[in-house]
Amino acid sequence: SLEALLSKIPPKSLSDKELHKRQDTLSNLKSKTKQMATSFNMSNFANREDLLGQNKKAADDMSRVAGLDNQGIVGLQRQIMKEQDEGLEKLEETVLSTKHIALAVNEELTLHTRLIDDLEDHVDVTNSRLQRVQKRLAILNKRTKGGCSCMCLLLSVVAIVILAVIVWLLIKYM
Repeated sequence: SLEALLSKIPPKSLSDKELHKRQDTLSNLKSKTKQMATSFNMSNFANREDLLGQNKKAADDMSRVAGLDNQGIVGLQRQIMKEQDEGLEKLEETVLSTKHIALAVNEELTLHTRLIDDLEDHVDVTNSRLQRVQKRLAILNKRTKGGCSCMCLLLSVVAIVILAVIVWLLIKYM
């Protein structure tokens, strides 16, 4: 319908450049439509085959039954049921294996969760200790900012040295 509309446009109403641009856009839309239709048809076909098996299977089943009497058909049905039972047993093994793997993964996750919780507790304890030390350092920093404590400490050391010298002199000269 777009092609019909494009062909009905009077030639003088659009420039050649605009006409070519619209034709190119239309051809791009056509190719995209074809690509989408192809991929849609292929994906439906592939999914149907995956789910139901190929269409040849129905014809194959008919050819298997064609020359059999009632006993033969019953035997064929038993054989088919036996094959289905074997398939179900394999499926059961796979499900059990998957179950064991899921249980092992669950145990591993439980262990990791416990380890992470323990780590979180240790981090909390360490964080509280670090905060206490930071508070003490802040208090010490405030005390040393006045310069008084450093100066007092220095004067105390000098006084102790002078007293030690005086005591030594008194002991020596007495």
